[in-house]
Amino acid sequence: MQASGAKPDLETLVSYVLLAGVAASMVLVLGGLVWHDLSSGTLRLAYTIRPMNFFAFAMESFQDAFRHGYRPRLMVSLGMVVLMLTPYVRVLASMIYFAAIEKNLKYTVFTLVVLGALSYSLFLR
Repeated sequence: MQASGAKPDLETLVSYVLLAGVAASMVLVLGGLVWHDLSSGTLRLAYTIRPMNFFAFAMESFQDAFRHGYRPRLMVSLGMVVLMLTPYVRVLASMIYFAAIEKNLKYTVFTLVVLGALSYSLFLR
């Protein structure tokens, strides 16, 4: 436990981000698989994902939700989106921590470079 007025701990922040991301992803994927099993009698989801970058996959999943409603396949896809975004959010939280709490320019810049590399690999490739 932290004393009141103490700075938040980076390790605690990162652990909560990772725990929340993995737990949310697990709930979505398992929920989608159970729903699919109850409606079709099998856990096997037979669908392919076209070659695309992560951003296009995420946007297609959200657009699919608005066009066709919430379905088991969509839950599994959103679970994958959440799982893929978890490390991204972790690095973003670290950068904000270094900038706002620690006020450490060097670590903020390093983390910003890592965030840029992740952004490139997830959204622009």
